[in-house]
Amino acid sequence: MAAKKPDYKSESIFQRRIRNFKKIKRAYYSLLLIVALYIISFFSPLLVNNKALAVHHNGNTYFPAIGDLFGGIIPVQYHEATFFGQTEVFGQPAHGEANYRELKKQFAKEAKGNWVLMPFYTYSPVENLLNEISQPPTKPDATHWFGTDNRGRDVFARVVYGFQISITFALLLTFFSYLLGTLVGACLGYFGGKLDIYGMRFIEVFAFIPVLFLIMILSSFLQPSLLKLVFLLTIFGGWIGITYFIRAEYFREKSKDYTAAAVAMGASDASIMFKHILPNALTPIITFAPFNIIGNITALLSLDFLGFGLRPPTPSWGELISQGMGEDISFWWLIVTPLLMMFLTLLTITFIGEGVRQAFDPREYSKLQ
Repeated sequence: MAAKKPDYKSESIFQRRIRNFKKIKRAYYSLLLIVALYIISFFSPLLVNNKALAVHHNGNTYFPAIGDLFGGIIPVQYHEATFFGQTEVFGQPAHGEANYRELKKQFAKEAKGNWVLMPFYTYSPVENLLNEISQPPTKPDATHWFGTDNRGRDVFARVVYGFQISITFALLLTFFSYLLGTLVGACLGYFGGKLDIYGMRFIEVFAFIPVLFLIMILSSFLQPSLLKLVFLLTIFGGWIGITYFIRAEYFREKSKDYTAAAVAMGASDASIMFKHILPNALTPIITFAPFNIIGNITALLSLDFLGFGLRPPTPSWGELISQGMGEDISFWWLIVTPLLMMFLTLLTITFIGEGVRQAFDPREYSKLQ
């Protein structure tokens, strides 16, 4: 009788790292939470909005909130539509915009079979509520959960949309910084020689540019959007730290036997750089990525706080904190609310970063262990 073969499945180092990461429950559940919230944030126009999800009027059904879902707050896009004879501008408050909260009350009072289906939270992050509240800013209450700011806008709505903007900004800046930094660092580390010498001298000079002051100067006349800010911060320094890491990894990896074997087999430089060496050089920057995201969120908050970030009326945590710092200290909710949201977000990402660092620690896979 033939012996039964053992049920064994080989496992790569990367698969072992993923398995180890899942064992770190605090990090794993933090990742699931932040990903779930970020995905849900793209449906914010259907959850937190002053526009109706659906309006049934005289046998016809309209879907006003769909314009915000596909038009989006990021970036702020303005387009007009006519509804009940009134012109609306999706993406910003407009004079003559239909008030669907009042329309719902009107239809209910008339009892003619017309109806309005509103989102879960019926206020927009850019809606001016001066005609509904006495004197802004107002304290948190049952209607406005986190109160209103000094322009009569709902703080809860602005915090929710601000979460999406902050995470999107951080992810885009991290992606493009890693892309540029990896490309430059790979070339310097792989080819070395004069390219590395002159390249490093250029980077050292470039690194002394005061990025914050430069962005403040450029923002004063560029009126930066989210993508413009990502581009500026990527070009003026976001890639430099990644370049150092990748360059060092390429210097180490190109001297190993598998690189020499690839050269002996006639592989091209591009193939050796990005197919053979790059997968083995990513560990340091992967473990650094969550903390880089934290730094990028903080950078956006700082620029918005100073008034050189995203243009109004884009929802922003930094802009809310700036309002609270500029107003009387009794308006505590303008400071506490965005700071609390930022703290919880950064704490969650920190848990993820610690888990990634532990799971990707090369000492865990050392033959000497």
